[in-house]
Amino acid sequence: MTIGGGGASSNVVVPRNFRLLEELERGEKGIGDGTVSYGMDDDGDDIFMRSWTGTIIGPLNSVHEGRIYQLKLFCDKDYPDKPPTVRFHSRINMACVNPDTGLVEGKKLHMLSNWQREYTMENILTQLKKEMAAPHNRKLVQPPEGTFF
Repeated sequence: MTIGGGGASSNVVVPRNFRLLEELERGEKGIGDGTVSYGMDDDGDDIFMRSWTGTIIGPLNSVHEGRIYQLKLFCDKDYPDKPPTVRFHSRINMACVNPDTGLVEGKKLHMLSNWQREYTMENILTQLKKEMAAPHNRKLVQPPEGTFF
């Protein structure tokens, strides 16, 4: 965000908590077509806003169609300068997801490996949904629905 008046301008960095409050507000309002959503985890003691949950409804015309995937996102003290840790709670077979832990592997998901401060949790969830529909993921055999890591 750049704020300026007259000739000189200065960059203003939005503090972490303000940024997370903006994301929480946006997540609570609902996103786009409703197939991606996120919000704070149910832990009411998390005053640092670290633990988040996400939901992705699988994209049409893929093996994921109609499935509901639950995810956990963890925003460490360095977020948004560094990406959150993203882990599928629902079992899924995808190229960028560790098959034993559900962890989204940063080096296998371009957005996480090339993280920019402007990216949000919404961007990550939307990108994961696009990855589900990608040719290399759209037809992979999936674990039974309703199973978890």
